[in-house]
Amino acid sequence: MTELYAIVLFLVVLFLLLGTGVWVGLALMGVAWVGMELFTTRPVGDTMITTIWASSSSWTLTALPLFIWMGEILYRTRLSEDMFKGLSPWLARLPGGLVHTNIVACTVFAAVSGSSAATLTTVGKMSIPELRARKYPEKMVIGTLAGAATLGLMIPPSLALIVYGVTVNESITKLFFAGVFPGLILAGMFMAYVAIVSFTSKDWNPTVETGMSFAEKIRNSRFLAPVFALITVVIGSMYLGYATATEAAAIGVIGALLLALFQGSLTPTSFRDSLMGAMRTSAMIALILAGAAFLKLSMGFTGLPRALADGIAAMELTRFQLLMALLVFYILLGMFLDGISSVVLTMAVVEPMVREAGIDLIWFGIFVVVVVEMAQITPPIGFNLFVLQGMTNHEMGYITKAALPMFLIMVLMVFVLIWFPDIATWLPENLRQTPS
Repeated sequence: MTELYAIVLFLVVLFLLLGTGVWVGLALMGVAWVGMELFTTRPVGDTMITTIWASSSSWTLTALPLFIWMGEILYRTRLSEDMFKGLSPWLARLPGGLVHTNIVACTVFAAVSGSSAATLTTVGKMSIPELRARKYPEKMVIGTLAGAATLGLMIPPSLALIVYGVTVNESITKLFFAGVFPGLILAGMFMAYVAIVSFTSKDWNPTVETGMSFAEKIRNSRFLAPVFALITVVIGSMYLGYATATEAAAIGVIGALLLALFQGSLTPTSFRDSLMGAMRTSAMIALILAGAAFLKLSMGFTGLPRALADGIAAMELTRFQLLMALLVFYILLGMFLDGISSVVLTMAVVEPMVREAGIDLIWFGIFVVVVVEMAQITPPIGFNLFVLQGMTNHEMGYITKAALPMFLIMVLMVFVLIWFPDIATWLPENLRQTPS
């Protein structure tokens, strides 16, 4: 009965605070404060300060602002324009044509950004005018961009995976590499969908690109060299065991600054704007993590997470049934919260259930990220939908319908992960490590 009372109390206070427009991080702290006052005799202020400091002083967490800054620097370069020039000659002749540049460019930029919003904005500001000029179907242009931009949450360096790893105390490097194959497979599924639509749709009648010789394609590929060099250095340093995630992030920042400098995009104004943008995003995520850490401690005192885990165990659900329940739960939650907030808000309760069921936490991190990716394109709070609305001036309903096939492909990806778990676990299990 105490656990039921605690659940109702936490939910009422949380939705009351969120409904009044309080920031997510402060709302989590408010819920935790109420729980501590009612269920413990410990001094709440001292406990909150100690918990927030302990959660915020993690060395692993320093990778977060560095990767965010790297993405902010690259966002202000000519990277999207160069990627389009380098990719379009190779993709124009594929079934689906230049729509594939949305997916491939998002995949590439995701590997140096980690942010879904930055990926969407950077690629979209270049690809949307180009694809419209070539008369590609508008819904395909918008839908593929909305879906492929979510790859920024999975392909390393992923901000969502950093947050998940810090929350459940798992290796960030292993989580990064667990996301590589699923991210590439999901991108491949998006491209397969585009190819199928190009053969079956009656509205598919774009302007055909004039052919380029192989030598011209090679010459245009020089535009891709800087970003691929940066990806190789950042990801390769982690895979070979020469750098931790935090050290690789620092290398990435230096590489992004050099790239911007050589492109002529690094000015005092762009440097300041990138720094301020990274600071705002990092501060927002840090506040959410601090609130989640305090809430996790508060809920621990009530015994709620353990009671729920025991209750789920008593129901004798199979792993598949538990994962299906969590799939539906996170889809519903994603309609109202962004991906990172969904992860930190729920892990205090979900983690014991997952451990009890014997599910690998590295694999589960990828499962969660695929599901919270859907939150980026589900109304009414899908952030990618709002960004696209601002870029295209379409109604929200139109954009949502355009993104629906991408949402369904992500659902299919969840089942692919369940059926073939090795696609997420093989690479981190075989990760090369240098001797301590």
